[in-house]
Formats: sequence, C-alpha cells, structure tokens
Amino acid sequence: MRVNGRIEAPSRLRAVPRENLMQRVVAVACLLSLIAVPVARADTGQASPQDAPLQLEWNLRLRHEQVDNAAFARDARADTARLRLGLRANFGAGWSGLLEGNGVASAGNDYNSGANGRTAWPAITDPRGAEISQAWIGWQGGSFGAIAGRQRIVLDNNRWIGDGGWRQHPQTFDAVSMQWQPAVGWTLRYAWLDHVYRSAGRDALDPLARERDLDTHLVNLQFQHGPQQWVGYAYLHEDRDVATASSATVGARWTGKPAGNGFGWALEAAHQTDYANNPQHFSHKYWLVEPAWTWSGLTGKLGWEHLGGDGRTALQTPLATLHSFNGWDDRFTVTPVGGLNDRYAALNGALGRTGMAARMAWIVAWHDFRANNGRRYGSEWDASLGYPLLPGLTGLVKLARYRADGFSADDTKLWLQLEWSGTRALR
Repeated sequence: MRVNGRIEAPSRLRAVPRENLMQRVVAVACLLSLIAVPVARADTGQASPQDAPLQLEWNLRLRHEQVDNAAFARDARADTARLRLGLRANFGAGWSGLLEGNGVASAGNDYNSGANGRTAWPAITDPRGAEISQAWIGWQGGSFGAIAGRQRIVLDNNRWIGDGGWRQHPQTFDAVSMQWQPAVGWTLRYAWLDHVYRSAGRDALDPLARERDLDTHLVNLQFQHGPQQWVGYAYLHEDRDVATASSATVGARWTGKPAGNGFGWALEAAHQTDYANNPQHFSHKYWLVEPAWTWSGLTGKLGWEHLGGDGRTALQTPLATLHSFNGWDDRFTVTPVGGLNDRYAALNGALGRTGMAARMAWIVAWHDFRANNGRRYGSEWDASLGYPLLPGLTGLVKLARYRADGFSADDTKLWLQLEWSGTRALR
C-alpha cells in the first residue's frame, strides 16, 4: 500500500517482531563478514585467471522471505541458505569442464515449499535439498565452442530461456549447446535440450514440477554493432511429459543502449504456435515495446508487454526466468487464458554520486495488468535497494505489493538477502 507517497508493507507483515528479524539479519551479516574478510584479503592482487588448471567457484545466499496473501489465514516466512560450489577444470587444448553442486537448508517450516506439504501457508518455492546442478565438458577453439552435459543456458534477456536464478534452486538442462562467431559482431547459438531440472527442486511433491523430458531445439542469431543489437530466434519446444506445453516460437528483438545520457530502447515481436505432440491448436502473438531515457545517473522506462490468449489457451514461456517479468510478486508465471497486457513504468539509479551512496542501487516500478479484452487483473508496486558490503558480498532489500482486481488475491512479499560469490585458483 502507499502511505504518504511511500511503499509500505501491510500491517500483518509489519507485525512480525522486528527485534527477532533484525537479530537474524545482523547475525548473518556478521557471519558473512567474518568469512569474507580473510578471503578478500588473501585474494588481493591474486585474481584467479579464467584459464587456471583448477578453480573453485562459490555462491552463498542467505534469504529471509515473507508472504502475506489475502487468500490464506497465515503468513508464510522462510529463512533459507543456499550454498553453490563448483570445480572448474581447464584441461588444455581448448577442453574444460565444470562440476557444481547446489544445496538449500531452511530454518523453520512456516511456508509451502512445494515439497513439505504445508498447503495452509502461501508458497515460497525454496525447498530443502541438495543436487548436482551442473556437470559438463566443453571445448572452445577459435570462433567455435560446444558444451555437453548438465548446464545453465541463458539467452538474451531470459524471457524465453533462462536459469531461474532468483529461486534458491537453479533451472538447468541436460543439453548439447554450441556457439559460433562466423564474423565480427555475429554470434550463432544452437542448443538441443533433452531434459530440464526445474527450480522447484527434485523433492517437489508434483513430479512435473521437478523435471521434464524434452526434445527441444533452440536457434539464436545475434548481431552486435556498437550500442545496438539485433537478434532473431526460433525455439522449437517439445515437452514429452506434458504435450500441451509444446510450442514453436519465432521472433526478433532489437535493443539500443546509450553509452551515457540519452535514449535507449527494447523492441521485440514473436509468434507462438502449437508444435510436435501438442493436441491443441493455437496461434498467439507476443510483443514488447520499452523506451528508456538515462540522465544524470537516473534511468526511466515505460513498457508494454503483450502475451496473447484466446480464452482457451495463451502464450507461455515455461523455460524462462519468470521472476524477472510481469512483476516480482509472480502472479503471472503462467499466462491466463485471456492473455496478458503488462503496462509498466520503472525508475532506477544510485542513492548518491560519491562514496557508498554511489554504489547503492535502487529500483521502483509500477505495473498495470489487463486481459486482451481490457478486463483488469490488478496492479503492482515493486521496490528494491541493493548495496555492496565487501568485495563479493552484497545485500538486498526488496518488496512487491500486488493489488487484485479480478485475478488472484492481494499479495505482499518482502525479501532480505545477503549474497557472497567468489572464485579461487586451486593450482
């Protein structure tokens, strides 16, 4: 809700004992600081080269998440810790490999993780568990490279293909991916996906939320010239477990970004139809129009994203990093059959121009959600503040407030997060 022009959480969120919450945050910050300082000092002047024979990579993320949803009598609270560790090896002659594990622990069980059966609470899809998130071998020679095995794949802005990076468990693929740069500025990417391991984790009660068997082909051709980029793509997605999820999407994207102050833009259009084993028949349009203006460190954006629907089916992006689109509250991770028009405005910048304030980044955004026929779904306010604490260690405060107007229920989410990432050459 808005109070005197500020975005505030509703009373039930504010009613959580502040002393307990602050004690947790302070304790976590102190712990990470004690761990990070010796490593930061040891790494001074010893940056790990990407071609080191063996390299350790890590990411530790601690997060407190609260959800106040009007459809539930109870608020959800999740305190989770995600540790991701990887060993990257460079074998020489262009060959390399990565073995990476991902583990999530949680304190308390007052939320529906999708794996714990706590359906009386709102969902926070960060279940406990551990798994191998990546295991691949690759080769890079000149302008051509290929990777085979379990891997992350991210294309363009994550709208169609992404790694689900916001959730504690990543989305990864059993795949063969290739990249070729035939000339300066040109990049051709191709990937064949055999399996997807989803962000719900391997212990999700719904087996279809854990993983899917695929036969998916991705083609992405990119041309970069100065600040402008043109992309053409064709994504032929066959889901062998859920036939109605199979689709063929063909589209193009054009973006421009000024080096300093000035005008920027993102324009995209695509067409999605049924494909392969899908028993349904549909044809849906997608478009994005997003002009932006940067001035004195501030960037403002206006946007209109359209996902078509015909009342029976709607355009879907099942392999995307869904949290990045249509509001952080995640009301529209599945497009309603009536389609979705997301008209939004956003402003971001730094808190100041010098010192620590210059490194503290904030974002405020507003969304208006409507069906293709103009019926209003609801609106949403989003806000975040990110700040560096130490080299490799960052903090984040984030809030999303969805107000329903005919779709779903009023919902507010609050996140407090600390994240520490780094690499170190082992030999």
